[in-house]
Amino acid sequence: MRTYAVAVGKALALGATALVDVVLVALTLVGVVLAFGLGMVFMFLPTARLIRHRTALARRLNGTWLGTAVPVPYLPPPLPTRPQPDGWYRHERQLYKTPKWPDWNNRWKWMVGDPATWRDGLWLFLNPVVVCGLPLLSLTLAGCAVLTSLAAAPVALPLALGGASAVALAATPRLLRAYAWWNHLLLSPTARSVLAARVQRLDQARLATVDSQASELRRIERDLHDGAQARLVAMGMTLGAVEELMDKDPAAAKALLGKVREASSTALVELRDLVKGIHPPVLAERGLGDAVRALALDSPLKVTVTVDLNTRPDSPVESAAYFSISELLANAARHGGAERVWIDISSNDHALRVVVTDDGSGGADPALGSGLRGIERRLAAFDGVLAVSSPRGGPTTATFDLPNALREKGPDCKPNLPRGKATIVGICWGIGWLPLFPQGLVTMIMKIVDTDQRSWFLALYLPELLQWPLIVFNILLGLSMYAAGMLIPVMHARQQRLAGVLPTRLWLGR
Repeated sequence: MRTYAVAVGKALALGATALVDVVLVALTLVGVVLAFGLGMVFMFLPTARLIRHRTALARRLNGTWLGTAVPVPYLPPPLPTRPQPDGWYRHERQLYKTPKWPDWNNRWKWMVGDPATWRDGLWLFLNPVVVCGLPLLSLTLAGCAVLTSLAAAPVALPLALGGASAVALAATPRLLRAYAWWNHLLLSPTARSVLAARVQRLDQARLATVDSQASELRRIERDLHDGAQARLVAMGMTLGAVEELMDKDPAAAKALLGKVREASSTALVELRDLVKGIHPPVLAERGLGDAVRALALDSPLKVTVTVDLNTRPDSPVESAAYFSISELLANAARHGGAERVWIDISSNDHALRVVVTDDGSGGADPALGSGLRGIERRLAAFDGVLAVSSPRGGPTTATFDLPNALREKGPDCKPNLPRGKATIVGICWGIGWLPLFPQGLVTMIMKIVDTDQRSWFLALYLPELLQWPLIVFNILLGLSMYAAGMLIPVMHARQQRLAGVLPTRLWLGR
């Protein structure tokens, strides 16, 4: 009983918001007329923001009250305008001293060109009608029944009230679910917005990866220049001095040769460390688990490593995970004051999940630490996500996921057709020849030759007026069946390739 009472309360609250929507509809009409009818284009942005605030409330209520979460559907906002080398800001063919007007123009075009903006407006216009037609329908019918019974026979009032209340209570939860479906249908993201957001994330990840690679190359160049290269130059100069002292002072030359040998060993160690920093040999040979175990042996902390992987990730993914773990270990030793670290490497569906926990002092924040921001940039190239929990006093837990890192690849992963589609394809290929050839093309030839032999050509048994239409229909039917037999597998394969990106239901340009 409590469930039905709560449903009625939600329906009444939604009805109250629908009354507010009537006022918003009037304000929206005024804003649109001023923006597009009278040329006051600056009125469109506040009008669109007002609508978006209302639909944001609707999405939130749809998730909390009605149990159907609706993600934000808008295209990603435009990036801030960057100045040119001369300090001016360009928007199309115009130059500006400040980024104020270019940013305003970009935001105006973004809101006007986003289909979700107009779908929000359509939802706002239709919502009062839909609320009265779905959540409040049962209550409205119950009220009408009560009023009718009062006008007709006051004696039947208790019976009418009881029946109307029972109908309203029973129907309201189902009508609320229908209203939630309507909100999800009109306010959920489109394929265009999903793809645009993904493209923007990939573009930002690409830029971050390029910057990271450039800084990594600069680091390698600096390490070579300041380390191994300087030692090799010193070794060459020392060998030159050895050549001069070989005849004059053999003992001094022998001592210098010893220094050259020590310098060569040091240079070799530095080169090995440099190569290990680029891509550790153990990572290429033994995989991520053994590479992290080797990293744990070199760490001054007490590190416990747990690995549970059935397949080995690709080399770039392994490298990103390895250096992320290395950075987290270094942070725990350098900033956290930890003594013990636990590293868990496992699979979560097709994602690679790594959890690094230490008993340090905590307080780690990606917004403050360049090391954690570097890990985020490194993982973003693979759609990875880093989550850090580090309260003051510890412990610190860093978790990152790399999606689709463990997905098996190969010819066996080709998506199979569902049974229904496979049956349709089999029927099309199996009997498509029948209307195309004997009942279509061959019958057409027999009709052109004008032979008296009808055999089993069905069209020739019909009246003269219907023979050619049936022949053409059979030819088109056969061609359509063969086309369906070819296109259904192709379209299914395309849907499978886009399954991880696009929503499952596409409409209105989705």
